Parts: sequence; structure tokens; C-alpha cells
Amino acid sequence: MITNQSRYSLRVRMLLVLAAVLLLFLGFTGIALDRAYRNSVEGGAAERLQIQVYLLLAALEQEAGEFFVIEDIQDPRYAAINSGLYGFVYDSALTEMWRSDSALALSLSQGDQSQRIPEVGEAIFDTVIDGNGERLFRFSYGILWEGIESPFSVSVAELAAPYFSEIRDFRRSLGRWLGGAAALLLILLLVLLRWGLRPLARLSLELRKIERGSSQRLTGVYPDELWAVTENLNRLIDSERRQRERYKTTLADLAHSLKTPLSVASGAVDTLSSSSPLAPNLEGGNEQLLMIKQALERMDQIVAYQLQRAVSTQNHATLALRVDVATAVSELLAVLEKVYAGRRFIIESHCDESLQFRGDERDLLEVLGNTLDNAFKYGGTRIRLIARQRDDGALEFSIEDDGPGISVEQREFVLQRGARADTLAQGQGIGLAVVSDIMASYQGSVTIEPSDLGGAKFVLRFPQPETEPIRK
Repeated sequence: MITNQSRYSLRVRMLLVLAAVLLLFLGFTGIALDRAYRNSVEGGAAERLQIQVYLLLAALEQEAGEFFVIEDIQDPRYAAINSGLYGFVYDSALTEMWRSDSALALSLSQGDQSQRIPEVGEAIFDTVIDGNGERLFRFSYGILWEGIESPFSVSVAELAAPYFSEIRDFRRSLGRWLGGAAALLLILLLVLLRWGLRPLARLSLELRKIERGSSQRLTGVYPDELWAVTENLNRLIDSERRQRERYKTTLADLAHSLKTPLSVASGAVDTLSSSSPLAPNLEGGNEQLLMIKQALERMDQIVAYQLQRAVSTQNHATLALRVDVATAVSELLAVLEKVYAGRRFIIESHCDESLQFRGDERDLLEVLGNTLDNAFKYGGTRIRLIARQRDDGALEFSIEDDGPGISVEQREFVLQRGARADTLAQGQGIGLAVVSDIMASYQGSVTIEPSDLGGAKFVLRFPQPETEPIRK
């Protein structure tokens, strides 16, 4: 049995899985785009610094081992202190031979220890940190100066903060776009899931219609994945219906076969006891005929009881109709008033016209009929019936009379489930055992309480779970 705690939504489960895959994919996409953009920014910075190296080389001159600029460099930032663009020349021993005016106040914390002299024609792009903790991009290029045997290197450094600011702006923009794309895709996935799972919702709706009795089979057109399920369900429904019909037919035949001979025998006993000229001459004849008649009546009750027990185990499958309670109650009261026409009863009946019983009509008639018959049989002049729907959805019947009632000691016994017919208390009849059995088969309850009318009060409660709404 599946409890509420173990239930889950297939739509929610698929949505969570797809959302996890989507977020994982977008996460890797974001990381890849961020890395690609950062590499692009750093590559662009390296190209710009390489151009600055070429410009610096074009403006540099060397004389007697000293370097100087023979003309103004095109980029004026080299002449402004702390402008963010700095030029250097190093010899093969990494001794600084020249620096631009912009770098006069600059100190590199890693300095020469983080730099190696590049080979002639080799370019090195790296990152260094100045004395203030600022990061700089540096591009170094190895050259061989005419007239000097050892190689030199020209380096250009630029503040990396603008590049990293650009990267941060890109990351924020990328996050917004990817977040918006994720939200849009999740909404789209939800719509697609609703559309994709619509056949399951339609199947559930058809099953509810069959359960209510407004449909007999699954008639919708379903995808190939559900075709085998719907076909098997239709076969199961048809098989269940045929089986129920066989049970009804077999039990009806059995009832007819058994009850007819019993009726004939009982009639014969009545005729013999009232009109036979031999009977008065037989010692104890009338008493023996009375015993036979009582035994036949007892047998008739046992047959009815055992047949009802067999029927009650089969006749209220989940494919049950809804029964109008007010109609059933009025028909039963009309029949019982005719049966007990010799006694004048004051009958109070309170039944909402909208009440519906979810189950087999015969079970409802059997339960109410036996309980009302008990009230008519043992009541004095007043009978009260109240039918209502409780707050928990259960259908409740209260049947009271002003008779002698049932003692506390006998209440549990007469309602004992599965009590054998030959052990039932005298005077209560077989009907209460039938009521108890049917109520148990519906997982309902029947209790006996004292009535304010003076007699017994039977309270019958049928659980009537409402159909859950279809999620679309």
C-alpha cells in the first residue's frame, strides 16, 4: 500500500532532474565563456603591450652603454608619473638600464626575481605586482643591440585594473543573461512537461470517470508508450465486470435453488400444522411441527446471511457507482411502513437531498434495511433516521427507536465481525451480523448507543474519500 508520505509527483521529479541538468550545463557554459573572455582580454592586453614595445624600440637610442629617447614617444603616458604605462630596458644580467619618466616612482615588489631575460626575438607576457599591491601586465621582448654582444630586453608594463574591471563587468552581464536564460528555459520546460504529461492526466481523468460510474472503458487515444497500459487496464476492467456478473448470476441461482425448497418446506409445515386431521392426534405433534418451522426459518436466515457475506466481498470494487441516499432511504421507509402497517409509527427522517453513497447500492440497502427493520421490529411507536456528511467526508447514518434497547453487555457481541449464525443472541436476528460484515468490508464502523427516545441508537459511518483533483 502506498502511503501519502511515499507519494511523489512525476512532473516535479522530471522538472528537478531537468533543472539540475540545465543548471549544470549553464554553469559549465558560464565558466567556459568567462575563461574564454578572460583569455581574450589578456590576449588583447598582450597585443597592445607588444605594440608599445615596438614604439619604444623605435624611440630608443644607445650610446656608450646608456639608453635614452631621441624623440618624444607617441604615447604621452610614458612622460607622466604613475600614468599606468611604464617602459624598462634591462641588460643580460637583469640590470635596469633605463626606465620611462612614468616609472620613476614605481617599485616592483617581485622585481628582477620574477623576470628572466628573454632570448633574442622571444616575447614573454606575465603579471607582476608593484609596491602598492597593484597588478600589472608586463610584456618583455629580447633584442640584440648593434655593437653590443650581450642581449637586452625591452619591457612595457601596464596596470591590469581596467582589464579586470572589464572582466568583472562581463561576468555580471553574463550572470544576468545566463540567469534569465535559465529562468526562461525552466518555464519552457514546465510548459513542455505539462504538454508531455497531458496523456497521463487524461488517463487519470478517464479512470476517475470509470470509478464514478460515468464511463465503462478507457476510450481516449494515447501515445505508444501508454498504449499497452491502457489496453491492459481495459482488459482488467472488462474481466472484473464479467467476474462480478458471474458472481451475481451464480449467487442468484444458488439463492433461488436453496430458498425455494425452504419456502416449500415451510409452507408444507404451516399447512400440516393448521389443516391436517392427523396432527391433533399426534402426541406433541404441534410442538414438533413448530420446532421444524423454527429450524427452517433458521436455515433460511443462515442461507441469507452466508450469501450476503459472499456478495459483500465482491460487490464494491473500486469501480463503484454513486448512489442517491435520499432516494434509497425513502424507498426503504415506504416498504417497511407497508410491512409493519399493523403498527402505527411516528417516523422522523432527516436526509440531505445532495448526499451520495460511494459504493454498491445493494450494500447500502442491506445495511439500512436490516438496521431499520431492527428498529421497526423492536421499537415502540417512534423511529428517527438522520443522514449527514461529516467534516471528514464520512457518510453517517443515525437510526434510533424507542424500544427496550440493547444492553451494554450485548452490544459488542451482536456486532462482532464474522460471528457465526448459530451463536447470535436470540431476538436480534441475523441482520446485525450482516450489517457488521458489510461495514467492515467498507472499512466503516457501526456502533450502538443509547437513544434519547429510550431505545437503541445505531450509528453507521461509511468512509467516503473524495476524488483528488486532476493536476493538469
